Amino acid sequence: MSFISEVIEWYNLNKRDLPWRNTTDPYVIWLSEIILQQTRVDQGLPYFYRFAEKYPSVSDFAAASEDEILNLWQGLGYYSRGRNMHQTAQMVMEDHAGYFPKKYDELIKLKGIGEYTAAAISSFSANEAKAVVDGNVFRVLARYFGVDEPINSSKAKKLFTTLANDVIDPTNPAISNQALMEFGALHCKPQNPLCQTCPVQLGCYGYKNMLVDKLPVKLKKVAVRNRFFNYIVLINDQKLLMNKRGPNDIWQNLHELPLFETESYQDASYIVNEAEFRKRFGKVEISSVEGPIKHLLSHQKIHAQFIVITQVDSGQVFKEEGWFFTDLTNLEKLAQPKLIFAFLKKFIN
Repeated sequence: MSFISEVIEWYNLNKRDLPWRNTTDPYVIWLSEIILQQTRVDQGLPYFYRFAEKYPSVSDFAAASEDEILNLWQGLGYYSRGRNMHQTAQMVMEDHAGYFPKKYDELIKLKGIGEYTAAAISSFSANEAKAVVDGNVFRVLARYFGVDEPINSSKAKKLFTTLANDVIDPTNPAISNQALMEFGALHCKPQNPLCQTCPVQLGCYGYKNMLVDKLPVKLKKVAVRNRFFNYIVLINDQKLLMNKRGPNDIWQNLHELPLFETESYQDASYIVNEAEFRKRFGKVEISSVEGPIKHLLSHQKIHAQFIVITQVDSGQVFKEEGWFFTDLTNLEKLAQPKLIFAFLKKFIN
């Protein structure tokens, strides 16, 4: 029995019952693929159900506002995915008469859909013979065939995609792709893979050469950038001062508190006595300081403190671009980064 036949047989016995595996609707498959990028299945599944229930068709998704999409996305991270999805849905309505494409060559032209996602949608919805190569597939192929090319190198994508296309069953690429992905997720795991009960153990280069824990090879990550965020918490008459972030940085178009970013950690009293702060807030008193709290992103580590203030000059008018007061009861309608959402939920309740 061939390598892929063994993996498919394992898949038929061990696969998880996931909702997107019971449909060939490209819209539903697209929802699942984008939501699950850089997200574990157990974390992404509730979001998939929320989006599928609120936006059962691509036309429903396209008709929503970006704020509504981001609010529902809140907590998943990588918010550009949500923004791109909104634009994709609108492109489908405009360029494809509301019918979500199934063919790879049409999918690849849509906003936010790269080679991996186009291959997944075309394979799972139309059984197109395109290999779907995610992190799980990288790992399975690297171990089984003994590939030591770093999976995050410039050569890796082409090398592993070619290898994956060579091994999939051309008569049923959809099942082949699902089987390889599931096998990597549940059996050939990053840590503690189940080698002793592996159906392809005898042909596995990594197992035979005791290299399972060395494969796949990965280049060292880019250095993490440290950033120091000083958030100002100001409540007047049950209204909270908020800020809407602009473009060209993390958390684009999400809502947060007024922010003063510094080069390093600074004492709160130093910040509120700075000229820039006084120009915006006037004279204040510090009620309390929460933090610092560390929040890790893919290539950034945010060190945040929350400075709760009371104004001495209650007549101060705020005219900063993006700043606005909102009722405390309205906060749940505003899409916020997880860092802000978690703090406000605890602080206000």
